[in-house]
Amino acid sequence: MALTGSEATVFAVLAPFAAALVAPALTRLMGANAAWPLALVPAGIFLFFAGLVPDVAAGTRYTPALEWVPSYGVTFSFHVDGLSTLFALLISGIGTFIILYAGGYLKGHPHQGRFLSFLFLFMGAMLGLVLGNDLITLFIFWELTSITSFLLIGFDHLRAASRRAAIQALVVTGGGGLSLLAGFLVIMSVTGEASMSAVLASGDMLREHALYPLILLLVLGGAFTKSAQFPFHFWLPNAMEAPTPVSAFLHSATMVKAGVYLLMRMHPVLGDTMLWTTILPLFGGATLIVGTLLAVRQTDLKLMLAYTTVASLGLLVMLTGTSWEKAIEGAALYLLAHSLFKGALFMVAGTIDHEAGTRDVTKLGGLRKAMPITFAAACLAALSMSGLPPFVGFIAKEYLYAGIWGEGGMQLTLTAVAVIGNALMLVIAAAVAIKPFLGAKVDTPKHAHEGPLLLYAGPVVLSLAGLAAALLAHDTGVYFISPVVSSILGSQVAVDVHLVPGYIGAAAILSVVTVVLGILLFLKLDALRDAMARLLAAIGWGPDKGFDQVIAGIVAFAGWLTRRLQGGRMDVYMTMTFLVTAAALLVPLTLTGNWPDTLEMPGFRFYEWGVLAIALSGLVAVLVAKTRLTAIVSLGIQGFAVALVFMLFGAPDLSFTQFMVETLSVVILALVMTRLNLQPRDHRPMLPRLVHGAIALAIGVGLAALLIRITQMPFDRSLSDFFEQYSRTIAHGRNIVNVILVDFRGFDTFGEIAVVMLAGLCVLALIRVRPTKDRAAALDHAAGDEALQKSGEARL
Repeated sequence: MALTGSEATVFAVLAPFAAALVAPALTRLMGANAAWPLALVPAGIFLFFAGLVPDVAAGTRYTPALEWVPSYGVTFSFHVDGLSTLFALLISGIGTFIILYAGGYLKGHPHQGRFLSFLFLFMGAMLGLVLGNDLITLFIFWELTSITSFLLIGFDHLRAASRRAAIQALVVTGGGGLSLLAGFLVIMSVTGEASMSAVLASGDMLREHALYPLILLLVLGGAFTKSAQFPFHFWLPNAMEAPTPVSAFLHSATMVKAGVYLLMRMHPVLGDTMLWTTILPLFGGATLIVGTLLAVRQTDLKLMLAYTTVASLGLLVMLTGTSWEKAIEGAALYLLAHSLFKGALFMVAGTIDHEAGTRDVTKLGGLRKAMPITFAAACLAALSMSGLPPFVGFIAKEYLYAGIWGEGGMQLTLTAVAVIGNALMLVIAAAVAIKPFLGAKVDTPKHAHEGPLLLYAGPVVLSLAGLAAALLAHDTGVYFISPVVSSILGSQVAVDVHLVPGYIGAAAILSVVTVVLGILLFLKLDALRDAMARLLAAIGWGPDKGFDQVIAGIVAFAGWLTRRLQGGRMDVYMTMTFLVTAAALLVPLTLTGNWPDTLEMPGFRFYEWGVLAIALSGLVAVLVAKTRLTAIVSLGIQGFAVALVFMLFGAPDLSFTQFMVETLSVVILALVMTRLNLQPRDHRPMLPRLVHGAIALAIGVGLAALLIRITQMPFDRSLSDFFEQYSRTIAHGRNIVNVILVDFRGFDTFGEIAVVMLAGLCVLALIRVRPTKDRAAALDHAAGDEALQKSGEARL
């Protein structure tokens, strides 16, 4: 039976989660070869979305939806357009080769099946994020990417560095996710819509609203933390503690681009304002420069690539923040180019480490003959990263330069930042592709040789895809770039992508300047690295160290607060509990108006005044009681008065229950009091008594005022009518109260019975306690010390 478009989309999102369930068992059965059948899952998803490309390019939009939590208006819905389709293709296409790569990279690892399961969970979370239409659904997948990345980054949990990096990524991106949730809730409140497609159709509603600055800052909080924008960039390089398949997937097509995706997605309703075009280019440009300079400092291949990912994300945010159409076109092209060359280069770095035993570029050289296929893939990907023809990276650089070049101050600044950043990325690309493979042969910890097919299939295909995307530039523009730009700008745009520039203009000149500057800097790479090392040593402090300081401060503050609030004294706990209760009752009533004047005392009948008199007499008896035992017995009068109220208002069963509970409570409390070592009288000083009395009076007044306010409101009989209608027909009972307790809320009643039983067992345990000889001696000694102290005070 053929699946409909909606069913197929849902299946495509849920398929990775199903694969995650079978991955461990299949790996135990087939070993590393399990990667081949498992890779069919993302490959099938890729083919499904590839089949949607012609229709999406023609302007078709799909919004399949399934009911999920209808009572809260939450749907399991998706929004398939040019932007989400490109991301889905990158996630599933690159994910296919990541699964294969993981099969070879972790071959023989005892937990390879679990690792593949985590990868599929991560893949499914990213697909749900980029395809999610309902804002709450999108947020759930957003946070799921943080959770699954935590599992992947901390996969080698026996190493402290892995655990720290995983916690750091979770704290930073999870905290940003809470900011995004707040932003979504405000958006839903302002627009009255819960789906992204409906929000995008709202036009200028958000931009013109008074809460726009708040909404923008909340959304940027989620986007900047997820896409590692300065000063939140530090978590991303630390995530390199994860195995290389994670790094390749994380940096090419998945989580780190989630923030960029969100900014591009919400550009039609949040972009093109003064705040947008100021904040995004500023932070994006700063991230680009900081990322490339820190990349130059590194000697670890993965860290070099990781910092250039930070820089590339900054470049994408900067271009998106301009809101200029040509710059957006450059951002779309660079998004595609970066995913392809960065995924290939990370897998190349992992293969070098796997086969040579080290990733330190200063300890590598002459691997070209030993690893010819890996060398070829590295060269192709590095050429695209360097922005050289005939690769899609070259086209992206041409278009982004054409989009930001101008004579204005902002345009000149952005152009200079882009040129410097791209030149430094050329330096890193050349270092990754040239340093390990060319030059004299260097002895490595392991005898270097070409890796198996599972390791080099991904780099080869992805690097060739970067070449094919450029050679087929027209088709790339029609089927991929135009739909993406149309989604970002919110209107249909046709982008004419070509490999050969139509004329020699500013973009071509800037490209030449970038290449020349990059070559000059590469020739001085060692000196540049030493200069950056000295600069960072002079600065000393950085956001990464600041994160540790913040966490240590939070832990210290939590310890201080716990020691203050949880000092081990029951009377303090009870006082704080009742104080908060009083505030919770009185503050809302005070804020809602002049509540004492608005309360009307109900008219009592003579017998109701009698019940009230009984309750008041019990209160007086408690206050004047000479001993604790007398006070407890007197307290039962209050319960009996409540039972009389139930009886007078037609609830004899409830009244009987109240009588029994109150009687048993008094008896049990009296028994407990006789077994505990408590003084018979309350010897608190006057000041604590006044404080405690004031708190008790505040709670009493608050509860009374709340109940009076409730009784003044119109009575809603919907529940009463429901129980009257269905107690006989559904539960087959005539006593409505019994039916409610036993049938309609039977589990609640069962829980209450369990609590009462547990309390009874605890009381029984207290009653059965017999003090040991040592404990009895200690008690006698304590009593003697107390008597001596009192006698000394009396003499003074």
